[in-house]
This record gives sequence, structure tokens and C-alpha cells, in this order.
Amino acid sequence: MDAEMAMELVKHGLTLLFLDVPQHTLIGIDTQMFSVGPDFKGIKMIPPGPHFVYYSSSTRDGKEFSPIIGFFVDAGPSEVIVRKWDQQEERLVKVPEEEEERYCQAVRSLEFDRHLGPYNLSQYGDWKQLSNYITKSIIHRIEPIGGEITVASESTMHVNTPSTMMEKALDEQLNASRCSTPSDKSQTRGCYYTSIPRVIKRKGIHGQQLTSLNLDKMGQSLEAFLQWKSLTRKLKELLENNLGWEFQQNSAVDGMYFEDDDEFAPVVEMLDDPSSSVAPSV
Repeated sequence: MDAEMAMELVKHGLTLLFLDVPQHTLIGIDTQMFSVGPDFKGIKMIPPGPHFVYYSSSTRDGKEFSPIIGFFVDAGPSEVIVRKWDQQEERLVKVPEEEEERYCQAVRSLEFDRHLGPYNLSQYGDWKQLSNYITKSIIHRIEPIGGEITVASESTMHVNTPSTMMEKALDEQLNASRCSTPSDKSQTRGCYYTSIPRVIKRKGIHGQQLTSLNLDKMGQSLEAFLQWKSLTRKLKELLENNLGWEFQQNSAVDGMYFEDDDEFAPVVEMLDDPSSSVAPSV
């Protein structure tokens, strides 16, 4: 990349300014992660749009790390987001509005430029595929109070009894960490995920209608078919984007093909759209 193009990306891209972050702290954005060095003060040249930022505090020797804390941002061109490290709480916090404005102006004047690591644009395509359906309204709807997402705020970890050695170790780490104090638990909540019911229930519905809504997946019930089609389409996109599986689209039987050594590949066969003129043999 030539100097002129790099300067354009610096001026028009999103910038994350992280102040006073201790060395060895892990900081990530999207599919990229950095280990903080002595001169690190943030990330520059970030394409506008939705991004997921996350970090994990470290011991002084950089050998042990706390549970990851993350938050979504959806920023426009040339926007600057400022966070400062709170040494006592071991997390990034917002700064006062007047102080933030001074820092933003300093970033735009390139005063922090040599302390900012560049966003790896070669990995942006992967993140773009993963975040294709993430919008600002979705982020506002699901994000927790305060915007921070962390496993320490997931109540199920404290309610359910850990069953594996890994779960027990994680539970002990969460209970011992500063982010699991009672005061934090009372102020922080998990994401507001959309509940997906196992069955469809409606008041006054007849048995035949209930059966068709929940069991008919081959077109006898249009509503059930459309619901099933919507869910399987989302599942297909998740499998393609996350695991790299490919689906054949132009045959009567829409098969899924995997490498022989793919341990995650299920034994599944998906029927093609019923409007196809050729029907699979039974």
C-alpha cells in the first residue's frame, strides 16, 4: 500500500484510542487480536460499519488472563472512539465528554498516529461475511445495559453446576475475578437474545393446526414451511461463513459436500426447493 492510500485510510477510517492500557493486555477487533506493547494506544484505519471490540487483562508477566470483555461499535467515517483503562476495575471506560473531544482532535491531527496499530484489511472480508446482517438497530436491541458483553455476566454459569473440568476451572476463575463481585452483578446484565421456542403455541388453537405448524415441513402448511425455510437459510449461511462448508444449489437434491477429514461435518441431506421440476427418488 502506498503512502497516499494509507493516509486516506487513516483520515477516513474509524480510530480506536485506548489510553493507559497495561502491557501484555490482549485487545482484539473482529477476527484480529493484539498483545499490547509499551507504545500501544489503539487501532487505526478501521473500515466504517459494525465491529466487535474485545479485551482481556493480564498479569504482569503476561501468563494469566481474565475473562474477555467485549462491546459492539457501529461507527461512521473519520469517527474516533476513546476509552481509558481503569486500573482498579481492569477494564476500558469512557472519558468525560470535554476530554474525549480533545483526544479526538489530537487523533485527527495525527498526534497519536505512531502509537496506533493498523487494522489488517486482508482479514476484513472474513469479518464482512460474518457481520453481514448486523445493523445498528440489532446491536441496540440485544446489547446488555452498559454495552459490555462478558461471560461473567451470564447467570447460567453461576446457577448450573459445572459438569466438566474445563467448566469447573472457568467457574472458579469467574468467582475469583474482580468482575464477579456482587456490585458488578447487580449492575450488569447479559445480551437480550431473541427467544426461539421449541414449539408454536397459540391460545385456542386446534390440534390439527398445532400439528401442522410444528411438524409439517414439506409444504402442507405454508406458514410452517416459510418459518422452516427462513431458519434453514440462516443455518446454511452460518455454516458457510463459519466452517467453510459449500452447498450445491442446482440439483433436485441439495447436498452438502465436505472434506473427508472434516470432523464437524454432519450426515445431513437437504432437499431442494419444492418448486423444482425434478423430484428426488424415495
